[in-house]
Amino acid sequence: MARDISVFGRYTYLATEIFWGAVAFVLLRRAGALKRAAVTILALYPIAYFWDWYTLEVGVFDIQLRTGYEVGGIPIEEHLFMAVVPGLVIAFHETIFGSSAATRLEDDPSSAER
Repeated sequence: MARDISVFGRYTYLATEIFWGAVAFVLLRRAGALKRAAVTILALYPIAYFWDWYTLEVGVFDIQLRTGYEVGGIPIEEHLFMAVVPGLVIAFHETIFGSSAATRLEDDPSSAER
C-alpha cells in the first residue's frame, strides 16, 4: 500500500524537489564539484526542457500535486526536476568516484577491486 505524501498539498512536488535538490547540493559541495555539475546541468537543460515539454503536451504524465505555476509551458517543479535529477546523479558519482578516486582508478584499474 502506497503512503499518502500529499501532506504539503499543491506544494508536495515542490517540497520533494527542494529536499532532493538540497541533498544534491550538499553532496556536490562536499565533493568540490558544484561548478562542474552546473556546467553539465546547463548543457543538458535544453534537451530536458524539450523532452519534458513534449511528454506533458502529449499527455504521457499528469502532475497533480503541483503549485500550478508554469514557465515556458512547464510547471516550475519540472524545471527544478530537470536540474535536480542530473545534479543528484553527478553528486553520487562525484561522491563515490571523486577526483582522488578517479585518478586512482585511471592510474591502476585493479584498485577498483580493493
